[in-house]
Amino acid sequence: MIIAVDGPAGAGKSTVAKLIAQKLGFLYIDTGAMYRALTLKVLEQKVNINELGRIIEMAKNTRIGLKNSPDGLLRVYLDGRDVSREIRQPVITQFVSDIAKIKEVREVMVELQRDLAKKSDAILDGRDIGTVVFPNADKKFFIDANFSERVDRRFKELKGLGETITKESVDSDLANRDTIDTTRKVAPLKKAEDAIYIDTTNLSIDQVVEKMLALIKTNG
Repeated sequence: MIIAVDGPAGAGKSTVAKLIAQKLGFLYIDTGAMYRALTLKVLEQKVNINELGRIIEMAKNTRIGLKNSPDGLLRVYLDGRDVSREIRQPVITQFVSDIAKIKEVREVMVELQRDLAKKSDAILDGRDIGTVVFPNADKKFFIDANFSERVDRRFKELKGLGETITKESVDSDLANRDTIDTTRKVAPLKKAEDAIYIDTTNLSIDQVVEKMLALIKTNG
């Protein structure tokens, strides 16, 4: 079974997807983490963000692995190195949408995502899972929340990771990501026609998970 979860940054899709994966025993594939890992490599190797040829070649020759750990956390591996924490840095957030909008990079990542999901029942979250990666997914969700709520959530997440960050900078970064994600020419963020829309603004994580699980287990 394949479950697709799409939505904008800060809507809570990764959090609920992880919990649902744990409850159902599914493989959780955080597609955003994969783009973040590549972005980390680009920055570490000091490749200019506009050097598309080098970035595309790097994507083709980079190993990115995901592993669900016993503590419920997703471990992300870049060429064999655990980068689970490094990819959550604000500087990665600042540039990841620029990397993710590159057509050839997305083609490489989509194939990797499909290969990972073939190995078992899986739940994937991202921006184009239900529209591009798995248009025939067994169940599709579009998770959303109003902008101010998404800013608050992302700010708390980064503070919890020990980052020194202001809410104003989070607001600016999120607005920039929304613009890039929704207007890019290749696989823009949008709700699939047959996706179930869930506004999480006034819902707790548990309420969202319960609602999604009920819908997954029925034909609703």
